Amino acid sequence: MNKLALASLSVLFFLIGFGLVLAIANNPRCANSISCIDELEATVENNQTAVFLGEEIAVPPIDLTQEALAINTLNQEKILGDNDSQQETESNQKHIYVDLSKQTVYAYDGNQPYFETLVSTGKWGRTPTGEFTIWIKIRSTKMSGGSGNDYYYLPNVPYVMYFYNDQTPKARGYGLHGAYWHNNFGHEMSHGCINLRTIDAKTLYEWATPITESNTTYASQDNPGTPLTICNAVEIKEGQKPVCLE
Repeated sequence: MNKLALASLSVLFFLIGFGLVLAIANNPRCANSISCIDELEATVENNQTAVFLGEEIAVPPIDLTQEALAINTLNQEKILGDNDSQQETESNQKHIYVDLSKQTVYAYDGNQPYFETLVSTGKWGRTPTGEFTIWIKIRSTKMSGGSGNDYYYLPNVPYVMYFYNDQTPKARGYGLHGAYWHNNFGHEMSHGCINLRTIDAKTLYEWATPITESNTTYASQDNPGTPLTICNAVEIKEGQKPVCLE
C-alpha cells in the first residue's frame, strides 16, 4: 500500500472517529433506552420474562385497573375532606436526598425525617449529582438497554419517579423506581437510576409529589414535584435538614 493510500485511510478513520464523538455529544447516553424515547404512559406486561445480567427473572404481575379504582376513591375522599390547603403546605416542605457514598435515600418533611432506606445507584452509568425535581410519576413502565452482558429487559418496573434539571434534561430518563431483579441494595447496581426495594419505592411514591392522580401523573404548577438532591455525601443532624457535603 502506497503512502497516498495510507494517508487517505488515516483521514477516513479520523473523520469516522470525529463523527462518533459528535454523535455521542449530541445524544448523551440515557439511563435507559426506552423510557428516554417515548414510554411515558403506565404500561403493564404480565406473564413476561425479564433479563438482567444474563439471568432470566419472572416479572411480578401488576393490576392497574384495581389500582386506578383505589386512586379514584382516595381522590374523592380528599375532595370531600376539603384538605387541599393542608396538602399544599405539606408538599412544599417535602424533600428527598440521596447520599451516593452511603447508597442511602432520605425523605424529609421540613426538618423532620420521614423515611430512610438503602438504594442502588449507578454502576454501569453514573447517577448525576445536583438539585433536581420530580416531573412525572408512572406506576409501571418498561426499561431496556445495554448490549451483550450489559443487556437488560425489564417490564413492569414499579413506582417510577423521573427527575430532571437544566443540566440533566427529561429525555435522559433518570428516575427513582422499584427494582425486583436484584436484592443488592446498599451497593451500586443500576445504569444511572436510583433503585429501591419495591415496598420502599411504593412508600416514597405515595408520599412524594406530584400527588398521584392516575397511573401517570405529571407535575404542574398546581401539583408540583418534590425536589431531589443527589450528593456524593450528605450530613445528617437531628432537627435540621440534611446538608450536601460534596
